[in-house]
Amino acid sequence: MAGSTDRGAAPLSDATVDSGGLERSAVLELLRDGEITVEGRLVDASNATLYCAVELGDRQGRCVYKPVLGERPLWDFPDGTLAGREVAAFLVSEAMSRPTCAPPEGPADGSDVGIVPPTVLREGPFGTGMAQLWIDVDMTVDLVTLTRSDDPRLRRIALFDAVINNADRKGGHLLPGPSGRVYGIDHGISFHTENKLRTLLWTWRGKRLAPADLTLLGGLRADLDARLGDDLHALLTRGEVRALVRRIDQLVDAGRFPEPSGEWPAIPWPPF
Repeated sequence: MAGSTDRGAAPLSDATVDSGGLERSAVLELLRDGEITVEGRLVDASNATLYCAVELGDRQGRCVYKPVLGERPLWDFPDGTLAGREVAAFLVSEAMSRPTCAPPEGPADGSDVGIVPPTVLREGPFGTGMAQLWIDVDMTVDLVTLTRSDDPRLRRIALFDAVINNADRKGGHLLPGPSGRVYGIDHGISFHTENKLRTLLWTWRGKRLAPADLTLLGGLRADLDARLGDDLHALLTRGEVRALVRRIDQLVDAGRFPEPSGEWPAIPWPPF
């Protein structure tokens, strides 16, 4: 997981308060091309999840590195694909932040739409894997209370999860940063062609989408026919990209947040 109780790490992100001062392009370059040094392992993670320093020239930071070789096989997802799905989730999150998707007045809930920390696919000390920016956590935030609330920051994450078909939105996969921003991490079991949405964020189930949400989804749908679609085809199967398109169309047609299907456990276990 890309978060920690370690308040001494130097995080980098979009939000100035959460960052070491680097612009987003510089963060992505650092993650792609920097030298990774493994400093520890997050033992609670189900797959190999390594806490690392990353350095490129005079730029340095912290990241989480998940090598494909450390992924545990799953019965319903192809082997060796979790790292790519994490990067795909970041690309969708980024697309939802672009002006072509976001309405001019910003999100209906006033939140920042950048959900996933910068994430890349690269070679590392243990082979190909995903490297994701390390985000320090504001330890004053009670995650149980947060996930039971109607906090508008979580509303946008709930919509994002419905788009990517996130099968594992646990409370521990939400990272409240010191800036007040809430990040979402651990999207390795997303983008399945079947409905597998499992989440703690059912507060908005069945509720109407706001006009700004529909504008965002429309922009995202258009982006899938262009730049985003091309990028995702390098990470997902054609069937998975088609299913992503269908989910967006269904959300727009229904005009509402999804509800639990009854065919799949609605909440992941353990929930935190």
